[in-house]
Formats: sequence, structure tokens, C-alpha cells
Amino acid sequence: MTGQGLEPQQLGAYFAFAEAASLLQHHVEQHLRAEGGLSYVQFQLLARLAEARSLTMTQLADGVVYSRSGLTYQAGLLEQAGLITRGPSVDDERATLVTITEEGLALVRRILPGHVQVVRRLLVDPLSNDDVRHLGDIMSRVRDHMRAQPPRSAAPRRRRAPRSV
Repeated sequence: MTGQGLEPQQLGAYFAFAEAASLLQHHVEQHLRAEGGLSYVQFQLLARLAEARSLTMTQLADGVVYSRSGLTYQAGLLEQAGLITRGPSVDDERATLVTITEEGLALVRRILPGHVQVVRRLLVDPLSNDDVRHLGDIMSRVRDHMRAQPPRSAAPRRRRAPRSV
């Protein structure tokens, strides 16, 4: 069975990649929930903010490839937990600026070593140094190709059809 226009080797590579990514994400998510009470998306948001300290909601949505409504919900949960703050941007009054709090930074610092251990054990350890370099090169090219497309935040919002009574 081949997909439309994919050779068996290409289809096999796709399925192997998809399965490995799902397995890695599952184990990472288990660790994040157990050690920090965070979802994978929440950790991604906090990790990006730990690096940048502050980003707009649009920058966060584009960075973690998440929907606007989903990001707003996740940011609300993180704000309620005291891990981030949200407020108006001084550079753009239409933008909401998200800033990580000291509590958020402390949480990222606390769970990051275990996160790294999970990634090392599942992804890095079975590979040689050359494999890791090649994988990094390949995935960087794929990511850059995908990122060359317009960001999700640039897509127009779909209008809901009026409800009939």
C-alpha cells in the first residue's frame, strides 16, 4: 500500500518518523505531568518564554504552532497558576504581551533536567554522534521548509455560519 505519489521507502520513512515523534511526545508528556503538572503545550510555552522572557501571543502561537483559541486557553491556565502574566504590549496596543514569572522560571528550571533525561534516553542514546548531526541537519531543513509557509496566525479567521433557529 502506497500513498498517492509516495514510494514505499518514503511512506515507510514518514510512518517511522510519525510513530517515533508520537512515542517521544507521549513519554515527554508523562514526565511533564508527573514532575510539573504541565501539558506538553504548556511546557513549550514556558520554555519559549524562559528563553525570551516576554513574547506576544502571536509570536507564541507561531512558535509552538497552536491555534489562537487554544493558546488563549492554555495561557489562561498558566496565568491562573501564577506562571505567566499577560498585558498590553507597549509596542503594539493590539498585541497581548506574555511574560514568564519567577515562579514559571523556577518550574522550568526544576523540570528541565528530567525532560532532558527523557529526550536523551529515547532519542539521543540510540544514535551515534554522526546520526545526531545528520538528524539535526535533516530536521532543520524540513522545519525551515515548513516554516517558509505563512504562519498560522496569518491565516484569516473563519467566520461561523449563522445559526438557524
